[in-house]
Amino acid sequence: MSVVRAGDEKYHYHDGSHRWVPPDPDHDQAAWEEQVRQHKLDHLRNVRPKVRLRRIG
Repeated sequence: MSVVRAGDEKYHYHDGSHRWVPPDPDHDQAAWEEQVRQHKLDHLRNVRPKVRLRRIG
């Protein structure tokens, strides 16, 4: 489950789904889609547990 962080509101609708259409109609669609992709990757980075590997021996 993801949490909408402060500043991420522009990438989400009120139901938490991602906004693939830019809020500003003059914004470049391809650039916006890349920003949303990067934003979604940030979600994945925050969901994955951080694991430390320790070499034995």
